Amino acid sequence: MENERIPSRAAQGSPYYRRRRGCLPGCGCGGCLFFVLIAFFLALIVGLFAYRDIRSTSDAIHEEVEDQEVMRDDAVDLGDGDPFSVLLMGIDTGEEGRVDQGRSDTMMVVTVNPHTQQSTIVSIPRDTYTEIAGRGTMDKINHAYAFGGTSMAVNTVQKLFDIPIDYYVSINMEGLEQIVDALDGITLVPDSTFQQSGYSFTQGQETQLDGGAALAYSRMRKQDPEGDYGRQKRQRQVVMAIVDELASIESILNYRSVLSVLDQNMATNMAFDEMVTIFTNYRDASGNTRQEQLSGEGTRIDGVYYDIVSDAEINRVQTLLKEDLEIN
Repeated sequence: MENERIPSRAAQGSPYYRRRRGCLPGCGCGGCLFFVLIAFFLALIVGLFAYRDIRSTSDAIHEEVEDQEVMRDDAVDLGDGDPFSVLLMGIDTGEEGRVDQGRSDTMMVVTVNPHTQQSTIVSIPRDTYTEIAGRGTMDKINHAYAFGGTSMAVNTVQKLFDIPIDYYVSINMEGLEQIVDALDGITLVPDSTFQQSGYSFTQGQETQLDGGAALAYSRMRKQDPEGDYGRQKRQRQVVMAIVDELASIESILNYRSVLSVLDQNMATNMAFDEMVTIFTNYRDASGNTRQEQLSGEGTRIDGVYYDIVSDAEINRVQTLLKEDLEIN
């Protein structure tokens, strides 16, 4: 099947060629999207170069969670191989012209268990109707970040699933465009045919996307019969494509531009030494990833659209996550 290139609108018409990228030995392409951050940083360490640059970027993106509610008797011990959880958030301040703090329009909980060698990714619809921790009111879950930043978002997810969130990784969705461009594009197969923000996508046709096209592809929602659920699938597809590129030898050789973009667009409470431990002791779990979707019923309350998730569905997802984390 023909490989189609979608360039930036400014560059349309320009010739373009890029050979397929190979994966680093021992680093499986794809796998748990949490390793978007870990795989690239630690692949460099394995090569024993650029240590100072990596440490500097890790320090720059490190940001602790203030006022996080403690839900573990003992802190997770990565050295002992404890299972752990991560909240992944895509923060969008640019969609539809927003200029405020932004909302966590993409939210995923990732659990990693080295004993079962399994990772689980649970996607949370942004319109999920739930109690916002610290406010005592019911609202869309993506509003938690807008109201109280990372700490309120983390506490709200902890309350929803009754599990501890050990780490978080947030990515500025506007920065997604820069990340893809720093990687010289990504390759994926669109799941449907549509146009968005001046870009055209053809279902089933392998396509190379630059940053602008990747952002447009991941944002399309209104034309999709699945609505936000369909958009979440495309967002996961884009992030997985980024993982493939980050695991490539070419990306390692181009590490400075990638680190520069991560420095400006990522935040995490994971320390550098913890990244090293995870890459060393947990990477086998990234090759066996289970993807789950928290599913609700769309309805309107006072004219506002929400996803109402049943207690049975919440309990189903809670059980999966608690089993992965080996907690009662």
